[in-house]
Amino acid sequence: MTDIDTSAEIAENAFLPTLYEVHAGETKSVTTADVPANMGQGEAKSPARWAYERLALYIKKFEETLNADQEIAMGFAGSDAGVLRIEGMGYFDPDILTFYGETSDGARTQLVQHVSQLSMMLKAMPKQSEKEEPTRIGFELMKSITTSS
Repeated sequence: MTDIDTSAEIAENAFLPTLYEVHAGETKSVTTADVPANMGQGEAKSPARWAYERLALYIKKFEETLNADQEIAMGFAGSDAGVLRIEGMGYFDPDILTFYGETSDGARTQLVQHVSQLSMMLKAMPKQSEKEEPTRIGFELMKSITTSS
């Protein structure tokens, strides 16, 4: 007997991801030109990997809007858990995402989240003063996608 895919699974397994956004003003976000050509090709991907790859695109694009005194962080939507300065991100098939970093008060943090609960806010934070250059995790995330897909 064959498994029947839900409409969400059919959309995720499409050859290339579909992307559509409308913005007021000159807001810069992910466009189809930002999506690597090989992102939708190859083996079937789990919901966790699909979420990881698409989040990497959003993180990289958001970082392009930051100045040299800012770094990316994520706020926990619907929670008072605070903000996590993003230093790493991963996935564990089929459905878990992990975020690594530290809070604004310097506490080491790891968030483990099911893809169905994914809801995050990207936020600009002042860079850590002891570092010369701000951390740009989006570039590293996209490099891992374009070399492994």
